[in-house]
Amino acid sequence: MPCTPVPQAHTHKANPAEVLLTSWCRTAPDTYTVNATWPATHDFYATRHGLHDPLLLSETVRQTLPLLSHAAYQVPFGHQLLWQSFRWDLEPGLLRAEGRPAAVELRIVCSDVRYRKERAAAMVLSAQAWREGCRLAEVRTYFTVQDRAIYTRLRGAYADIQLANARALPVPPPVPAHLVGKDRGEDVVLAAAEGDNRWQLRVDTSHPILFDHPVDHAPGMLLLEAARQAAQATAHPRATVVTGMDTTFIRYAELDAPCWIDARPLPGSVAGPRRVLVTARQHGEEIFTDVVTLSEA
Repeated sequence: MPCTPVPQAHTHKANPAEVLLTSWCRTAPDTYTVNATWPATHDFYATRHGLHDPLLLSETVRQTLPLLSHAAYQVPFGHQLLWQSFRWDLEPGLLRAEGRPAAVELRIVCSDVRYRKERAAAMVLSAQAWREGCRLAEVRTYFTVQDRAIYTRLRGAYADIQLANARALPVPPPVPAHLVGKDRGEDVVLAAAEGDNRWQLRVDTSHPILFDHPVDHAPGMLLLEAARQAAQATAHPRATVVTGMDTTFIRYAELDAPCWIDARPLPGSVAGPRRVLVTARQHGEEIFTDVVTLSEA
């Protein structure tokens, strides 16, 4: 079955260079194939240890949510997609970077689809990611959809994007980039804080990748990046790669108050993958949790 090119607007990316999806098609009711291309090099999702950045998988899936919402489930532009949970596991050997773009195919099934009138209001998206005929990853995510009027009512003053950004806190200095597996300080999303394995979230609204366009709260991909960096910091100086995440989004991370990131290694096999529980708190309340799985790079 021929696939249809993916319009940039359907990925909610303002910069066309950051669009990873290339084409999509429906293969059966609530079943789809989505094709993506990962760049050979990327300024932020950089190749390390000879591997593509595993968070390219997260961004690929994130772009798939608006694509299918708009193209297959009649969700109008302007509605808000709200991540509730996101879980994936991958085979790190299939992340190998070979100096050229990598073709990735997502085989997707949408289930538990709830509708509000004609458009989807919530669904579970399950996917297998394939590369060169091998299964790269298993993914499962649940998200909901709110129309703009309801979103504005629930968010109150925070729904005003200009006001939310005007009230954003000054960006604190980053921890050393090598501690969190980055090469440049501007890509570090953690700042020093009192206590072991504790940091303040750096919310730099001028970052060209994490803040591709203005939003009224810290994006989900920023929280996932914070979880990755916090987990890798707990393993430093061991060289590690993230091979799994099990994430729950509880409430919004606002721009005008400190958000604290805590990491706690979980019991497990000394020789096997390391699991780290990363928690984000703001105003004394838990807003995000992520169990991050690390493997030796």
